Amino acid sequence: MAKVLLGFMGAGKTTVAGYLTDNFLDMDTIIEEKVGMSITDFFAEYGEAAFRKLESETLQELMKIDGDIIISTGGGVVISEKNRELLRQNRKYNVLLAASFEVLYERIKNDKVYQRPLFLNNSKEDFHGIFERRMMLYEGLSDLIINVDNRTPEEIARIIKCM
Repeated sequence: MAKVLLGFMGAGKTTVAGYLTDNFLDMDTIIEEKVGMSITDFFAEYGEAAFRKLESETLQELMKIDGDIIISTGGGVVISEKNRELLRQNRKYNVLLAASFEVLYERIKNDKVYQRPLFLNNSKEDFHGIFERRMMLYEGLSDLIINVDNRTPEEIARIIKCM
């Protein structure tokens, strides 16, 4: 079964996955390889609906892989009911990396490598609303919730390995 890392953007899903295994599957990277451009550029050119469709197809493909794998999802994967159903079928192995809004907001604001479209295109208040709505979805799908505010990626990985 796949261990699926869920969480809002900036929670550290990709970083933590790298401490769990060298062969983790990062959905955002896979999508960028498929489309030949960054997610930010894809959003700008084709819109969020096209991205969400591609994201759902990618999750479905990855969930079919046999073996013990780690999947690092994108922050918005839980928006789609289809994706939530796939994640419900993976019960016992969904891990939420949870952080406070302020910690995430600062991480995202200071991240010069990954420019997130939803961050760039929304006020702090609107972005907080997106965070709140997604947290409810993440929590409903997660079997293990780890607060990452004051933990290192190594500590988080050790907790997940105990699953």
